Amino acid sequence: MNNKMSNNRIEGLDLARALAMFGMILVNFMIVTGAKGNGHPLLVWFTNLFEGRAAATFVILAGIGITLMTQKARFTRDKAIVKSVQVSLWKRSIFLFILGLLLYVGGWTGDILHYYGVYMAFATLFILSSKKVITIVIMIVAIGAQVYQMAFTYMNGWSSAKPFLEYLDFWTLTGFLRNLFLNGHHPVLPWICFLLIGMLIGRLNLVDRGVRKTIMFASLTTLTLIEILSRILIDSFTTSILTVDRATFLFETNAYPPNVFYLLSNSSSALLIILLSIYVAEKCATNKFIRSLIYTGQFALTHYISHVVIGIGLLVLFNRVILFNGFEAQPLSFTFMYACVYFVGSILFSVLWRKRFKRGPIELVMRKCSS
Repeated sequence: MNNKMSNNRIEGLDLARALAMFGMILVNFMIVTGAKGNGHPLLVWFTNLFEGRAAATFVILAGIGITLMTQKARFTRDKAIVKSVQVSLWKRSIFLFILGLLLYVGGWTGDILHYYGVYMAFATLFILSSKKVITIVIMIVAIGAQVYQMAFTYMNGWSSAKPFLEYLDFWTLTGFLRNLFLNGHHPVLPWICFLLIGMLIGRLNLVDRGVRKTIMFASLTTLTLIEILSRILIDSFTTSILTVDRATFLFETNAYPPNVFYLLSNSSSALLIILLSIYVAEKCATNKFIRSLIYTGQFALTHYISHVVIGIGLLVLFNRVILFNGFEAQPLSFTFMYACVYFVGSILFSVLWRKRFKRGPIELVMRKCSS
């Protein structure tokens, strides 16, 4: 693998991070403004595509990044190198866990960072594991989570008045652990599967076009079959065995609950976005707009924090947030345009900041804390 191709590979991942970041920004803005479904059917369809998929893409990218970061440790098996990498990941996981809880305390109940910190801590256990072991763990976790969702009350802890908006006993030990591992916005079981899938994909030579074509074909085929099968099963079982709600609960590919169908569908779509981003980064490496998006992806953590503090903060300031202020749901057209304008601002910031620094403000702090 030559150096040029290696750099393009990394930049392709950064481009994918930027796209995933836009999706997360849009989805989170829709949540706080209550705009989901409140607009033209075509716009509703388009914006709903991002729900759950953007965050899943982000976590898979994190898994790929961890594999690349720990590559030397995996190849050499040197105990000192392995220990050093594990300690660095543990420090980053603690940093992200605390940062996410601070956002939660500040009112952002849709945070993903404290979950992400736990994913990363678990990832240290699989740095040296074989592909077979990681695959088996993914299957066990996915099936185990599905069984939990079927056997227990999945909505336990969520407010009946504000489902998936307010968790009633989050700050109790039982509620916190339930939310973190079982039925929060991004519960470790099964969301850790996305990170582990990323760790597997990171071991492949994504610069090889043959490898990419194989993964893309498999991903597109899986995505298509799962989405078709989901519709067939929901329609079939609704009329004979299950209620509409129960069939949707088991076979829908939406994020709540994150069932096996959701994992398969969203992993497939995430891999398609990632591989297409790598291709675009290779073909348009000198394009100014693409490079601007690459810089934006490199500062993804900074932009995640800022979209909560600044992006949602401005919505609160101008009384556009139903979650906090009780105002009526905003039009989807407004929220979509606001997300686009905000993301353009994020791109401009990235370009200007990148002229002086290689890492974003929050990334610099995390690196210092984990060094």
